[in-house]
This record gives sequence, structure tokens and C-alpha cells, in this order.
Amino acid sequence: MRKLSLWLQAHPVVGDGAIAAFMLLLQVAESGTQGEQNRLMFWLLLPVHLLVTVPIATRRIWPIRSAYATLLASAVLVAVQEDAVVGALVQCVMIYTLVAYTTRRVGALYTLLVGVLFLVELFIGLEPTDNLVQLLIAQVVFFVMLVGFCWALGAFIGARRAYLAEVERRLRNLEFERDQQARIAVAEERNRIAREIHDVLAHSISVMVTQADGAGYALSKKPELAGQALQTISATGREALNELRGLLGVLRNPDEHEPDRIPQPTAANLHDLVDRVRALGVTTSLELAGDFTGLPAGIGLSVYRIVQESLTNVVKHGGTGAKADVRAVNDGRRIDIEVVDAGTGSLPSGLASGGNGLIGMRERAVVYGGTLEAGPRPGGGWRVHAVLPLEPS
Repeated sequence: MRKLSLWLQAHPVVGDGAIAAFMLLLQVAESGTQGEQNRLMFWLLLPVHLLVTVPIATRRIWPIRSAYATLLASAVLVAVQEDAVVGALVQCVMIYTLVAYTTRRVGALYTLLVGVLFLVELFIGLEPTDNLVQLLIAQVVFFVMLVGFCWALGAFIGARRAYLAEVERRLRNLEFERDQQARIAVAEERNRIAREIHDVLAHSISVMVTQADGAGYALSKKPELAGQALQTISATGREALNELRGLLGVLRNPDEHEPDRIPQPTAANLHDLVDRVRALGVTTSLELAGDFTGLPAGIGLSVYRIVQESLTNVVKHGGTGAKADVRAVNDGRRIDIEVVDAGTGSLPSGLASGGNGLIGMRERAVVYGGTLEAGPRPGGGWRVHAVLPLEPS
């Protein structure tokens, strides 16, 4: 039923066309109950009768045009003193349509014209009777009540449509803002990663340059050739260092404040990280399998940051009695990281975050060709699982 309703909303001509066909059948049935002369008049005025009902099919696409087309056709029927009961029902539908799908000013003008047409039809068909005044009052009251009902229904539906449209607009804006925030978070995290890679590689290349310069002065055998070779190493190292700074400088925000250079943590510092988390009152266990002291500086830093961000989330959202289990395995080909916690509440955070949540952790894994999965556990709590390859794929 809901799918049918959504389909009819997407194709309004179909549903309104069914209403128009029903009104036309009512007109045909009404003519069959009248005399031979009236039936003949109906078929002579068939184009006018069609103009009364057919525009209903397009009432939500062209509401104003459809409404005035039916009003014009109804006026013709009133002028030739043709009974227009179906036309009156159509006008009620059009009043509702204009109030719901246009403005109230348009609906008020149309309602006024329909009222004038009603009064003209009422006085044209007026016949002297004993209770003429009571009859006129009864018909006017019935007309006002019917039009008022159609107006109130149209106003309610129009207000609901406007509310739903505003909700949809806000949802679209929120989705756009969410996407923008995600892009900003990715850009900021990449900026941070670029800065850290610069620290790591720049330090390594600087050491290479310094050692090469020292060796050039220290070697005693074939000093000319050794000196030239070491000078070439030194020049190449300086050139690589300049290129690295230039390339990574493109990734940085030129307006960003340059932080002080400090040694970056590695996977060998995970014990210190876990100790700081324990000091905050969160029971934390650490299990390391394999060598984590000789990792490449960039991968070691990513391992540290992923575990740090995972434990930070435990501190923020784990709640009283939260417990975190950290397990990292280095089998020589890849590093497998798993951080599992169980908690239901919220604790005050005393641990600085190392990134932008899941986005930052995922970016760090992707940089080195790895993967990261994060989500709730079936039994409660949260699980983060990351894989960082050590060998190029």
C-alpha cells in the first residue's frame, strides 16, 4: 500500500485522471436520469462537460489553469440552464487544490468567483414558493459549509506539505553539511599525516646527509674517489630533502600555525600509552606479538595513532567499568591491530585525541595500503580492527 501511495505521488496525473473519469461517469449517469430533451442537450454540450472534468487530471501540475478551465465550463452550463451538480463537486475539488497547492490569495479569489457563480445559478433557477426565504438560506448555508470544509482541508494539507518540504530541505542541508564536515576532517587528517611524514622522513634524510658529510672527511683510503662519492650522496640527499619539503608543503595549509618539532611516537610507545589510559580509571590490557621496535617510522606512528584514537573513544564513551583489550600482531608481512571494549556510559576524557575519529584512523590505514573496520559488537561495546601491510602489494 505504501509503495502504491509513493507511486501515485510520483505520478499525480494517474490518480487525478481516475477522479476525472469518475466525475465524467457521474455526469453521464446524471443525464440518463433526465428527460429526452435534457439528454440531447447533454450530448450537444459534451465538449463543455469534458472541459468540466478533464482538467482535474492536471490539477496538481497546473492548478490555476485547470481550476479556471473548469470554472469557465461551469459558467457555460449555468448560462444554458444545464444542471451542473457534478460541476459543483468539481469546483469544491478545485478550491481545495488551489488552497493546498498555491497561495491563499489565489484560493480566496477563486472561491469568490465560485460564490458569484453559485448565486447566479441560484437566482436563475429560482421558482416562487411559500418557503422561498428558508430555501435560499438553507442553500447558502450548505454552500458556505461545503466551501469552508474544502478550504479547511486544503489549508491543512498545504501546511503539511510545506512542513514536509521544509523538513526535506533541512535534511538535505544536514547531509550536505555532514559531507562537508567529512571532507574537512579528511583534509585536516591528511594535513596532519603530511606533517608527521615530513618529520619522519626529513629526520632520516638529515641524518643521511650528516653521516655522508662526516664520512667524506674521515675516510683515508682513496680520498679523492671516496670524497666525490660522498659529496654526491650529500648533494642527492639535500636535493631529495628540498623536494620532499616542497611536495609536502603543497599539502599543508599556508595559514596553519607551524608547531614545534618534537619526536613522534612509535609502536614501541604503546606500553606508555596504555599506562596513561589506566591512570584515567579504564582497565586496559595490552598484548603484543612480534617485533614492534624495528618498524618503519611511518607505520609505527600509524599503529600508535590508531590505538590512541581507539582508546580515546573508550575513555569518552565507555562509561563506568569500561574495559579495553588491545592486541597487536606483527608476523613480518603485516600488522594486525584489534581494540575491543565493553561499556555503556560516558566518562570524562583526559586523553588527547590523536586524529579525527574513525575518519582519521581509516585515512592512516589507507595511506599504507591497509584497511580498517569499526563498529559495535553483538554483545555490547565497540571493536576496531586494522590491518597494515609491511610488504608492498
